[in-house]
Parts: sequence; structure tokens; C-alpha cells
Amino acid sequence: MIRRPDASAALNDLVAIKLDEVAALLHDQGANPFRVRAYRRGADAVRHLPRPVSEILDAEGIDGLERLPDIGLTLARAIRDIVRLGYSPMLSRLRGDMDPEHLLASVPGIGRRIAARLHEELGLETLEDLEAAAYDGRLERLAGFGAKRLAGVRAVLAQRLGRVQVPASEGAAPSVAELLDVDREYRDGVSADVLPRIAPKRFNPEGRRWLPILHTTRGERHYTALFSNTERAHRLGTTSDWVVIYGDGAADGRWTVVTAQGGPLRGHRIVRGREDECTRHYARARA
Repeated sequence: MIRRPDASAALNDLVAIKLDEVAALLHDQGANPFRVRAYRRGADAVRHLPRPVSEILDAEGIDGLERLPDIGLTLARAIRDIVRLGYSPMLSRLRGDMDPEHLLASVPGIGRRIAARLHEELGLETLEDLEAAAYDGRLERLAGFGAKRLAGVRAVLAQRLGRVQVPASEGAAPSVAELLDVDREYRDGVSADVLPRIAPKRFNPEGRRWLPILHTTRGERHYTALFSNTERAHRLGTTSDWVVIYGDGAADGRWTVVTAQGGPLRGHRIVRGREDECTRHYARARA
């Protein structure tokens, strides 16, 4: 039997404990049983690895994690986040205590003030969002980054996200029709009061279980949906309108669905940042 060094065992056990907690919360929140079992199997696999997951990530990137038995892409991303960030954004999401500004500000070169602007003005919430903004010009235009500072942010993100190089795309983004249907299912569940509720830590000093959460699937795509619990949503009074949809695995990503306040789609539900596609979607529906 291969014995792992204590430090290796401690890290793998920590990762396994967090994956087990994800599984438990998914179970309690009514997620797909196959998804729950996948996290439990992944936790068990990590617990019995003969080498630390950090060593695999450093040497082989996220692809190396994905090749492990009972892991796959979704679990590999979750493990990467725990190792690189020291916590699991997905676990924070399931607990209801996401703090996007804190996450963005953890990147050297992105202080708390800039993180607030990135979240407020561009709607960035994840490191993947920040990575996209670092490559498409939004980061330097908004924050006035010089080439050296921008390169540093890109390098940190590549390391934290387990990139060898920034991939073009790991698959087609879900259609706006699919995202709007997830939004409809979530809001229908809220109206019928049939969704489990969690008690977010942010902006909830009384510890009330007020935030409904939905786990749903479309084919092989897994989604989690819940109302936005950000400072901006509370300030604007949109905590019962803005729906944030997170995808896992084949649907990896984050989208915010809101009610349009002006223009030709006023009063319609739209996916923020994909307004042109929403216009075409509603035009087809009217035809």
C-alpha cells in the first residue's frame, strides 16, 4: 500500500471534505441524485489518491485532474478552485455567502476599489469573468491598466485557473432560449413557494432563510439559479428580479437574467450581455 506524506494527506482530505459538503448541500437542496453521487464519488477518489492534488494540478493542469477516476471536468474545476483559492466558490454559492468583490480583489493588481468597479460596471463575479475581461479589452479600458500590470493579472489567472494557455471555448454557450427557460422555472418555483431556501451570510444579519435556490438540468447541462444577493442588487431593489444562473460541467458559466427597463424589449426577460440574441429570440417567438 502506498502511504502519502502527512501534508499530502491533509490537503487531499481537506478537498474531499469540501466536496462532501457540496454533495450534502446539493442533496438537501433537491439537486439531481446523479450529481450528488458524482461529488461523493469524487470526494472518495481524492481521499485515496497516492499523491496530492496540488502536485497533479501543478504538473498537468486541470487536464490531469480530469483524467483521474471518478473526477471529470466539473469535479476537476471544483478541486482546482479549492487548491488555488483556498476555498470553493461553488460551496460558497450553495451556502449563500458569495462575495464577488472579495474574490476579484484576491488577484494581485485588482484592489478592493477596482474589484467593486469591475463588479458594479461590468457585472464580473468569477475569475473566469475576470479572465475574459483581461483578454477582450474591457479590463484595460475600465481600469486604465498598463501592459505590464495586465500581463501580471493574466499570468496569475492562468496559474489559479490551471491554464496552460487560455482555451478558445470548451463548448457552445447555452442558448438564450434555454437560459430564459431556466429563469422561468426558477421564478415559477418562487411564485409557487416550492423551492428550498437558504440563509445567505451577506446582507442578512437576522440569518433568515429567504433566498430560494433551484437545481435543474437541460439534457446533460446542470444549472443552479438564485436571486442576485449583491450590494448592487440590494441598493437598486432588484433582489426579486435579477436571477443569476450558474452552469456546471457542459454548461460552465454564469449568466444574469433581468427584466429590461427600456428599449424594444422593455418588460421582457433578457440575458444581460446577450441582448441582441434576446431580440432575435423574441422576434422568432412573435413570428
